[in-house]
Amino acid sequence: MKIKKIVLGLATAFSALALTACGGSAGKTDSLAAIKEKGKLVVAVSPDYAPFEFRALVDGKDTVVGSDIDLAQDIADELGVELELSTMNFDNVLSSVQNGKADIAISGLSYTGDRAKVYDFSESYYTTENAILVAADKVDNYKTLDDFSGKSVGVLKGSIEEGLSKEQLKGANIVALPVMGDAIAQLKAGQLDAVVLEAPVGAGYISQNADIAMSELALTVAEGDAKVVAMPKDSPELKKAIDKVVVKLVEDGTYKDYILKAAELTGSAIEE
Repeated sequence: MKIKKIVLGLATAFSALALTACGGSAGKTDSLAAIKEKGKLVVAVSPDYAPFEFRALVDGKDTVVGSDIDLAQDIADELGVELELSTMNFDNVLSSVQNGKADIAISGLSYTGDRAKVYDFSESYYTTENAILVAADKVDNYKTLDDFSGKSVGVLKGSIEEGLSKEQLKGANIVALPVMGDAIAQLKAGQLDAVVLEAPVGAGYISQNADIAMSELALTVAEGDAKVVAMPKDSPELKKAIDKVVVKLVEDGTYKDYILKAAELTGSAIEE
């Protein structure tokens, strides 16, 4: 069954270190040493993308949870610092790293060559899969991608799925929205005919909404497209520390367990 399947040097010049330690006054985030010195890791996240990151009621409290949040906590623990989550819309996540408002970004981000010109990325921790959600009573209307021609298709603004949809859904009206929850609400209301998103994210929404379903169709993803942690360009020591955590979580299956644990919380997810 498809739903069941879906389941990282220090600056060499003291002057550069001083600038980055001042909260990004040179347009860069803190170095690894400065992160440790301030005692916290600020991570940019967009919490509307279950099971990676989303808001849920935990012991009656509005809490940001998800497999990426568990990953962020493991990285903070490895660095010996506190974790601070900085929540925002997805299209601001990467820029917050570039302008120094966040140290790193973990938000279901995919590696691309263009992004790698601006940021450093960790080793991958999850291989990308996408899905197309449609109204449950219209799932049989879509036999090929051509059937989406003339249809309104929602995507998360700034996501990989936005670009893939524009390339592969010829003739479709691609509607980029800043919050995935809005796209799902519009799909349920009939304002959108489909939504393209990450497969595990789609599975989470389906578990909460009986009136939407996953199409048997999906967009073609470039080989090697995978989820990564973003950090400022030229951060070899920070990357090394993050990679240590990522590789371990992937090799021992812990990240997959994080996804499964997060999926169990989607029933208490808080809609944006």
